[in-house]
Formats: sequence, structure tokens, C-alpha cells
Amino acid sequence: MSNGEQNSTGRGSARGDSQGGVQSVDRAITVLEILAREGHAGVSEVAAEIGVHKSTAFRLLAALEERDLVEQNTERGKYQLAFGILRLASAIPTRIDLVHQAQPIMDALALQFDETINLAVVREHYAVNVQQARGSAAVASQNWVGQLTPLHATSSGKLLLAFMSDEQRNSILDRAGQPRLTENTVTSRQELLDQLAEIRENGFATAFEELEVGLNAAAVPIRDHTGAVVAAMSASGPTFRYDRARIKDTEADLRLAGSRISHRMGWLG
Repeated sequence: MSNGEQNSTGRGSARGDSQGGVQSVDRAITVLEILAREGHAGVSEVAAEIGVHKSTAFRLLAALEERDLVEQNTERGKYQLAFGILRLASAIPTRIDLVHQAQPIMDALALQFDETINLAVVREHYAVNVQQARGSAAVASQNWVGQLTPLHATSSGKLLLAFMSDEQRNSILDRAGQPRLTENTVTSRQELLDQLAEIRENGFATAFEELEVGLNAAAVPIRDHTGAVVAAMSASGPTFRYDRARIKDTEADLRLAGSRISHRMGWLG
């Protein structure tokens, strides 16, 4: 490797051989930045800008092309960004747009139910609440925003588990287990899987004092434009007020609110 190659980006000049992987990542990101700025570029242009041999630039582009991050256009084999970039970039805007689209519907539902409404997504092997709305009766209740809750013991968590692939679900349950949090927590894997199959079929999940004694909840799926479940919206309240009968009475309205958010996310189902 030439001195020009070692020092070309100004970022990795002090790295030793053990940092070669980091240097390769740095160069690959630089290639993407070049294509984003220029629109398209050939192997020679990329090599010249990052200060490497043409063969090195070609290997970088080939690796990115294999992952659908770049593609060759018809202009003498020049490269441009490919659709894989959109796949990666869509994750954060979707989360931001999800909260924005859900908030007014959650606010209205909280007032209608006079209970706490939460929006949750998966983070590692937890459900994390990313937004909340509270009715007047729930003003003094816990703020769940940012809280990590176990997937197996919450209505949102069970709903999110239900719509995962078998591989992802099993990996999470193997890692997290099903610790007993109350007498009602489901600790049997088979019992939980049976519940999840029913939730997947019905699109509705409940948790009766499974996370905390005195707390009940029900959840519905939120889908994106592809129909994939990207979040769960739950209503929760104390058992003396949000009991089984109340959950049954409000189920249709909770489902309707979930569908309205999903439609705002582009789902046409």
C-alpha cells in the first residue's frame, strides 16, 4: 500500500494494520458520500478522490454493489447510489413520521378512554414506548415514554412478538427469557406461543396484571405502507377501572384508532 493510500482521506493516517477493517468501512462510506454528492462516478474518479489504486476502488464498489447500495448506470459503467440506500434510510424517518402521525389520534383516544395511550416499538429484546397520551383520569399515572418493558409481559410487547418472524421471536425469547413479574406473568414458552398465535390471527393483545399488579392493558398493531407491523398502540389503566368488561367495550374504538394511524402511514388495507 502506498503512502498516498494510507493518508488519502485524512482520517486514518495513524491506523495500524489491526485497523484495516475500520479503514475499509471509512473508505466505503467515503465512496457513498462521493456518489451522493456527484450523482455518479467511475472507478478511476473514485480511486483518485480517495487516493487508492483503481483495483482497490473497484473492490469497494463491487462490495457495495453486492449489498445493493450502489449500481452501475448506462453511462460507460459509472456507478450511482442504488435502492438499498433507501431501505437503510427509511428506518429513522419512519420512526419520526410514526410519532407525528400517531399523536393527534392518540390524544383523542386518551380523552375518549380517559386512560393512558402508549406507542411502542421493539428495541433489542424490549418494547420501548416512544410516545404517550394521557386522559384526565391518568394525569398522575406513570410516564412510560422511554421506558423499556419486557415483551412477554405487556400487551404491546406480546403484539410485537406475534408479528415477528419465527427466527427473530425465538432469538429474543432465548435471550430475554420470561421472568415472572407477577403471579399472572406467562412464564411458559408454549403458553406464550399459543397466545401469540391467537394475537396474530385476531390483531389484538391483552395483558391482565402481567407486568404490574393492578395494571391492565390492551394493544393493536400499527402498520406501515407495506403492511408490516412497525409498532403497537396500547391503552392501559388500573384494574378497578380498565377491567375486562371495559377493555371489551372499547376494543372496537382501539382497533379503529390503530387502523387510522396505519392509514396515515400509507397502509391501504
